[in-house]
Amino acid sequence: MSGLLQGTAFITGAGSGIGQATAICMAQHGVTRFALGDIDLEKLAETKAALISHSSDVGVLLIELDVSKEDSVKEAVEKAVAKFGRIDYAVNNAGISGPIARTESVAFSDWQQLVSVNLNGVWLCQRSEILQMLKQDLRSTGPGSSSINSRGVIVNVASVLGIIGASGSSPVTAYSAAKHGVMGLTKTDARVYAKEGIRINAICPGFIETPLLMGTISDEGRKAIVKEIPADRLGKPEEIGSSIVYLMSHLSSFMYGHGLVVDGGQVCG
Repeated sequence: MSGLLQGTAFITGAGSGIGQATAICMAQHGVTRFALGDIDLEKLAETKAALISHSSDVGVLLIELDVSKEDSVKEAVEKAVAKFGRIDYAVNNAGISGPIARTESVAFSDWQQLVSVNLNGVWLCQRSEILQMLKQDLRSTGPGSSSINSRGVIVNVASVLGIIGASGSSPVTAYSAAKHGVMGLTKTDARVYAKEGIRINAICPGFIETPLLMGTISDEGRKAIVKEIPADRLGKPEEIGSSIVYLMSHLSSFMYGHGLVVDGGQVCG
């Protein structure tokens, strides 16, 4: 399993939670070069330390990144390429939680802030990644007869709320709308760039035990959420990281524009 992946990974929101866990999982499965972006450099340093503890041979570039800013995104991708030469895997994970309120109570400024990060930020990153990948040579990935030619793979971190609507007891209209938008750009660009050797999919986590979630709910809220999950628990960041490794690897080489739901069975009914 250690050789599922090889090359360079570019990960946004890599300072904690799903982004950090994904970096560690990718290192465990063969990635040796990482360009890690986050708005918080101190948190990024923690991720770097975790990667180096896994392997002293890993190369890590830390980039202060605000995905809602076009120039910041372009510069981040340029820095990654200047350091490592290419981007083989991109994980667009950076996001914020936003308002939990009915639409009539949400300020337009709060809506704009969430969409600027959770939707515009993913689009800005995906655009810059595609522009870079189109310049890259095709590389053979996967063993033997399973090998395919690829310029790069992109995974966008969406949500189960990009597939279904949020419940009335937990109205997060802006968040759900942005994640539905992520699914739209994932599906469309997957079709557009498939023939160019670029594979694009999304991961749709349910409720995962991350700082983002735990910082917005009470203990009672957590218990109420768990009651709705057949697996009877919150998901772990590393479970999403492992699923992203699958989407990046040759094991999912015929998957394009898919939203892989990882939610403990919450929406399967």
